[in-house]
Amino acid sequence: MGRCSVLAAAIFVTSSFLAHAGTSSTTAENVLLITVDTLRADALGFAGNRQVTTPALDRLAAAGRVFTFAHAHCVTTLPSHASIFTGLYPFEHGVRHNGGFVLADDFPTLATRLSDAGFATAAFVGAFPLDARFGLDRGFDTYDDDLGSSEDSLFLYAERRGDEVVAEATKWWRDHDGERRFLWVHLFDPHAPYEPPEPFATRFADAPYLGEVAAVDAFLASWLDGFVDGREAPTLIVFTSDHGEALGEHGELTHGLFAYEPTLAVPLVLWGPGVERGRDGRSARHVDLLPTVLAAVGEEIPGGLPGRSLLAPADQHPEVSLFEALSGNLDYGWAPLRGVLRGKEKLIELPISELYDLGKDPDESQNLFSKRQDAAGSLSELLPEESVWPPTAGEISAEEAAQLRSLGYVTGDAPTKTSYGPEDDPKNLVALDLQVARLAELSATGAATEAIALARQILAKRPSMGLVYVYLAHLLLESGDSAEALKIMLQARDGGFASKELLRQLGLTLVAAGRPQEALEVLDPLAHDPSDVEARNHRALAWSYLGRDREALAELEELVKIDPRSARTHENLSFLSIKLRRFKAARDAAAEAVALAPDLAGAWNNLAISSYALGEASAAIDAWQRSLTLEPGNFDALLNLGVAQAEAGHTEDARRTLERFLESAPASPALDAKRDQVRALLRDL
Repeated sequence: MGRCSVLAAAIFVTSSFLAHAGTSSTTAENVLLITVDTLRADALGFAGNRQVTTPALDRLAAAGRVFTFAHAHCVTTLPSHASIFTGLYPFEHGVRHNGGFVLADDFPTLATRLSDAGFATAAFVGAFPLDARFGLDRGFDTYDDDLGSSEDSLFLYAERRGDEVVAEATKWWRDHDGERRFLWVHLFDPHAPYEPPEPFATRFADAPYLGEVAAVDAFLASWLDGFVDGREAPTLIVFTSDHGEALGEHGELTHGLFAYEPTLAVPLVLWGPGVERGRDGRSARHVDLLPTVLAAVGEEIPGGLPGRSLLAPADQHPEVSLFEALSGNLDYGWAPLRGVLRGKEKLIELPISELYDLGKDPDESQNLFSKRQDAAGSLSELLPEESVWPPTAGEISAEEAAQLRSLGYVTGDAPTKTSYGPEDDPKNLVALDLQVARLAELSATGAATEAIALARQILAKRPSMGLVYVYLAHLLLESGDSAEALKIMLQARDGGFASKELLRQLGLTLVAAGRPQEALEVLDPLAHDPSDVEARNHRALAWSYLGRDREALAELEELVKIDPRSARTHENLSFLSIKLRRFKAARDAAAEAVALAPDLAGAWNNLAISSYALGEASAAIDAWQRSLTLEPGNFDALLNLGVAQAEAGHTEDARRTLERFLESAPASPALDAKRDQVRALLRDL
């Protein structure tokens, strides 16, 4: 049974009951916003789910107000939270996807408004899509997004478990007792992959997604009970999710591709002063949350917002809610999806458009578009006109792409088209989406051979999927087949399917292949954008290989000022400084690189070389060992380590390292010439 079928059976609210849902005169002293990522509206006990155990949230819901027909406006994390915080639709605030978009500074947020009203403000987030760099940190005195970072892997995992988030958030709440507080807590746990902790892993072995949901309830339990029991100061609690999860319905495994109810509908509970207990079946939307919170704390609701306070009496007219799902378009180049809800009527605009009556067909199994053209037309007229449709994403750095992919988000900057036909409709391409998800899983688990074969299969079916070229090229590079990776990237470029990300990698690979002039032909058009730090980094390396060292050095020094947190820039600066024999500058740059990204093998190697040149043998040995742990196949580093150990008097360590070199270094003219040196050194030890 689908989500809405469960809710329809479990929940019914009469219009006469809604007429009594008025505004209380009691004002909340504090606000606690809890958003649980990827939480379906029907995955909680209070929503009628009998498989899951969520006693703490059920208790909060029983004491508060449950909105049984609540919806997001986007089915990915960042844009959905942007709507919650601005009270605006995605087309209004401009954040349309998890990658390539940042909330502009000129949009007031719930945090900035409450901070201006004298609230102490804090946020504790559980995953990278809500990193401060994307603009939601404005207005927060504390914005805790400390997840760790690295730039050395395409498949970094960037989240933290909910109990860690709740522990930090609770501490802040206690430390600011006596102040008016606004606290946002974001828990990422139900997001794929579903790996609940014990005892939930065992208890929900057949339904791990629900195990994650039950774990979230347990993480929040003692804290929420304190509010319901009256042990906390008067506080408005808003509990919701950013979007749901498909779990295979309509052919979608997770979320982002479609906007059916399993991913678009969200749970929503209000609890606290001014909130009348009960169940509320009117349309509720994420854009309603900012006006609701402002009303609850006695602040003026600004004009011009599409939402309204859910504490006010219900409007007799059906509410309109706009929504979109752009992952298929921005990542794959497929047709963009947008739609509108008016009451229980739902239009999904695509090359093959869909119209559903959710009151009669909550599972969205009967497309009424061809039968009810008048209704479809009137709903279509409610969709906004946009100056650019579909929207285009901004730059996504290699680190951002890696962290988003580690969380299951496939990110790309696919080229847009002027028109889309049925062949571009995601309903006709969902099987490919499942294959890309499988590709991401294989890549993340190190199954390179199987992943490479699958990537080739996908491209044989849909050669225009630029994102798959990115995966395939990285997989080939990581497996050591740089020649084939170069061939694939050139094929994508020549076919017009190469994203900027792939072109940057192509430029870097051409540099490494000893073809710096060709690299510049690829990188120069990208590097003309001053904000494209990565392309400018690669261009600086190409200049260096062409002997333009001073020019390259000036470029890298400027890039460090533009983005001082780019570990890759510091690494490149250390490499070039070594080449120019500026060993102290090289050591400092390499040290900065590994501090920012401890998994950068090249930066550790640069730190070792520069430290050794400065007479710091012990530090050099430690850095070479760290570099080789990350990149065991760097045989130059292995040889250098053995020599440094021998000179430092670490005879046995040196012997083991040099013998390892002889045993493992592959045959090549360069390495073969060094074998005789190693044998001679071993004889002297």
